[in-house]
Amino acid sequence: MRVWKLIPLLLVVFTISSCTSASTDDTATTEEASATAPANAPGASSASTSAAPKADVPPPAPKVVSFTIPAGTELVVATSNTLNSGKNNAGDEFEGGLALPVSVDGKTVLEKGAKVVGKVVNAEGSGRVKGRASMTLALTGVEFNGKIVPINTENFSQEAEATKGRDAAVVGGGAGLGAAIGAIAGGKKGAATGAIIGGAAGTGTVLATKGKEVEFPAESKISFNLSDALTVRK
Repeated sequence: MRVWKLIPLLLVVFTISSCTSASTDDTATTEEASATAPANAPGASSASTSAAPKADVPPPAPKVVSFTIPAGTELVVATSNTLNSGKNNAGDEFEGGLALPVSVDGKTVLEKGAKVVGKVVNAEGSGRVKGRASMTLALTGVEFNGKIVPINTENFSQEAEATKGRDAAVVGGGAGLGAAIGAIAGGKKGAATGAIIGGAAGTGTVLATKGKEVEFPAESKISFNLSDALTVRK
């Protein structure tokens, strides 16, 4: 009778032991799965996500600075070649360099020595009768950041020196010489006639002689003024 009473008790103990073992196995399996789960799997920690490499960010674009040189600004130029009213014609080009730098608000914008280009606007050579020689020039470009930038300047004009004093001396000298020769040859009447003849000869000499030309030798310094404002960027 006692053996039969013990059988139910043993069945209860066996059942409890089996349930406890199964629960322990499930817990171990769950822990192993969590440990081997990939970093990007659902449920991965935020620390793993933050460790991912960041995309490259392009550097900021360089800042563009503008400078405006106002109209009326003086550009002092040293010419590189000789210009002559009797040899040059309208449309001829010339070159030179800035003899002085150009600044805006204390900042040097155009460096000393920067290349400039220009043109002959008009050239009138000295004529035998038509009058004094003249020449007109203008700048058309200046170097900035290694490139020639178009510019507009007021014309620079110059006229040859007058020769009236020299011409009067030539005429007067001819008349005096003629009078002296006439006096020797024929007294007062001869002196008067000689003066007329000598004066005519002197006048002929003036008309046959060309006046002075306008000439700018190389390295001549000429000042031009901007007629329009110039804006440059760097």
